[in-house]
Amino acid sequence: MNNAEIMGSDAAQPELRVGAIRLSGRAFLAPMAGVTDPAMRRIAERYGANVTVSEMITAAGVARGDRETALRLGQSGDTNSAPRVIQIAARTPSEIAVAAKHAEDAGADWVDINMGCPCKRVTGGLAGAALMRDLDQAAALIAAARAAIRAPISVKMRLGWDDAARNAPELARRAEAEGAALVTVHGRTRQQFYTGAANWSAIAEVKRAVSIPVVANGDCRSPEDAAAMLKASRADAVMIGRAAQGRPWLVGDVAHYLATGRLRATPAFEARGEAARAHLDGLLSQMGAVPGLRHARKHLAAYVDDAFGAAGAQIADLRRALVTANCPQEAFRLIDAIFTSGMQEAAA
Repeated sequence: MNNAEIMGSDAAQPELRVGAIRLSGRAFLAPMAGVTDPAMRRIAERYGANVTVSEMITAAGVARGDRETALRLGQSGDTNSAPRVIQIAARTPSEIAVAAKHAEDAGADWVDINMGCPCKRVTGGLAGAALMRDLDQAAALIAAARAAIRAPISVKMRLGWDDAARNAPELARRAEAEGAALVTVHGRTRQQFYTGAANWSAIAEVKRAVSIPVVANGDCRSPEDAAAMLKASRADAVMIGRAAQGRPWLVGDVAHYLATGRLRATPAFEARGEAARAHLDGLLSQMGAVPGLRHARKHLAAYVDDAFGAAGAQIADLRRALVTANCPQEAFRLIDAIFTSGMQEAAA
């Protein structure tokens, strides 16, 4: 079996489409609340991510017209290299119809419905993964969203609520019947949250249940992981989440590997600093100086930690100063001080 067959690359699989949207490859950046802001999505796209998904917006936030929802609806950037996907969470058909139309009017190329978020704030409102306990309601939401907009609909789910109710194949079948064009499955149950290991093989049951594309999600940390994930799940694409924080180029690395069978070089040390600067600049432009800098801290810490790894103790003082900086100019100065050729020796 050749590499393309092992990896399920573009050379071995038919073209991937979501409705009428033709995708350039098989690596998606996952929606992550507080993480996949427009600045991060823009950088991921520039490094070759085939699809990036917005942070989840809620129907309640749409109804209120709050600032957080407006920020999450923001454009990822100017690259036009990936379709614009907006994820929404809702509980009732009327709510989701309004939210889906709002997302489409804001420029969504397709709309993703969240039926997998495990956090209590979402499931307590009977949305997210709680919908896997009420498949009739889940199907009604998909139908309402499908009727409200022309853009394609996708659904992101987990394997089930718990091990006793792993009903992702049934939910996927019902989603397809109601007009969904793609489903994404995180290889854990809701009750697992993010503990244990994602069960990629269990996603294959969903793939067998439907004819629409299936995306596998959970614990993809490298291009090699992505290849193993596709082989185990038989999915059509992979979605990368937490591993992309601090290295948004990872999604493009995966896309390149799945398409060619070859690893590409890690971004140069200075390029990592440029990405950190661009991320901070994007957040400042989007959110303003104080909230933008505050929001950027976790991202900046992740860029530093990924670059230095075990050698991070050698720059602990600079890192601490960076994540506590109260002035954007000081943060930019510290990024430049950290990501210099002299510091690269410490990271090696």
